[in-house]
Amino acid sequence: MDDQAGSDPDGTQQTGWLASYFGFDKHGTTLTRELLAGLTTFLTMSYVVVVNPAVLAGESGEKPGIVLNGYTPGEVRQMLAVVTILVAAIAILVMAFYANRPFAQAPGLGLNAFFAYTVVGAMGVPWETALAAVVTEGVLFILLTLVGARKYIVRLFPTPVKFSVGTGIGLFLAVIGLQEMHVVVDDSATLVTLGNIASDPIALLSVLGLVFTLMLHVRRVKGAIIIGILTTTFAGYGAEMVGLVGSGTLTPKIPNPTYDITPLLGAFVDGFGNVDAFAFSLIVFTFFFVDFFDTAGTITGVSQMAGFLDEDGNLPDIDKPLMADAVGTTVGGMLGSSTVTTYIESATGVQEGGRTGLTALVVGVLLLVSLAIVPLAAAIPLYASHIALVVVALMLLRNVTAINWDQLSHSVPAGMSIIIMPLTYSIAYGIAAAIIIYPAMKVAEGQWRDVHAGQWALAAVFVVYFAVRTSGVLQTVV
Repeated sequence: MDDQAGSDPDGTQQTGWLASYFGFDKHGTTLTRELLAGLTTFLTMSYVVVVNPAVLAGESGEKPGIVLNGYTPGEVRQMLAVVTILVAAIAILVMAFYANRPFAQAPGLGLNAFFAYTVVGAMGVPWETALAAVVTEGVLFILLTLVGARKYIVRLFPTPVKFSVGTGIGLFLAVIGLQEMHVVVDDSATLVTLGNIASDPIALLSVLGLVFTLMLHVRRVKGAIIIGILTTTFAGYGAEMVGLVGSGTLTPKIPNPTYDITPLLGAFVDGFGNVDAFAFSLIVFTFFFVDFFDTAGTITGVSQMAGFLDEDGNLPDIDKPLMADAVGTTVGGMLGSSTVTTYIESATGVQEGGRTGLTALVVGVLLLVSLAIVPLAAAIPLYASHIALVVVALMLLRNVTAINWDQLSHSVPAGMSIIIMPLTYSIAYGIAAAIIIYPAMKVAEGQWRDVHAGQWALAAVFVVYFAVRTSGVLQTVV
């Protein structure tokens, strides 16, 4: 097939329907650049196929998350790997053909941890109800995107809250990852402490794997995270093979391959039964808030790199990529996964010259091809997959520089949000705490007129929620 149409910046004549459909001339790109960009983005974010199932799948009495009666955790992880791939591919196809942007999407880290550890674990909500909240959030996102309500939503949330979420989520992910790696363990006196790294094979291998992965990341090796996960996994199997540790110490029991996702398909419908309206609303609110600003922030940041922003710093037709996110989230909840978001790893493809939806399309196709290695999701130990959470956490910490630390009415709510998230194991509580304290700080500075009426209303609602939630009146949320 001839891939040329018009002329690229180097003078090469380009013809072909791909160039015409995706607008290579308009965006100053070529087929070769788009293909390379798509491959690069795929390599840097492919870890999600392994990590998302590892976070979402639960183990009775051991780890909160999705637990299916009659199925082992390994089998559930394989199901979730299939779902992860399908959901990401659907969202990316919408991004490619509807939005024509080089952004890749998949179930987001942080939101999947909130789903498993906070909603299902700490709040005791059935995973089916958590999926119902995801679907509800997705539908709301679609409706609000259709009517162009984004600017009103942005106005409603205090600026320090928006700027602190990324850092708070980073610390939240770091705690989860380090605990699964046995680097951080429970302690009756100090709540948490350093694990027995030198004597615990899992902790020792995890630390070595993390250092190796970070070295690759610092060297800007494409696919550093997935390479680190796989290398750590192979080292675990190798250590058992040569007799350094006993069988089963570093490796999970591998179940038979399964691609049947029917136990997850449509489970959200049952989740709407016997729902506590207020608690359910809080869950939906948190999914929506983090998803909305994470996606909008990532899209804006990557768009700046690509030169997509206008003179006012806005992305023209931003509602189109937001719609891809909304559709992916809705379908994801229906199939059995947590909220979809745009991945910051899309920036790597943009750096390689990706400028159109073809870059995203390549990522989607490669994800579908990876269905062939779904059984790998169950073969990778949790300590190896959770290395990704720590690496991503370190990348998210850079968001702290966006906070105006010199303005106390800005830094105090932001700081509270960052502190509360990891210490309460809840993104929702961190956001809520910041929303409550923001108006009070503005009043203290004599700037109460700067507080929007909707912000006062949100603060009042969360005060009531915390009063009910922590007084013992609300013993269960479902």
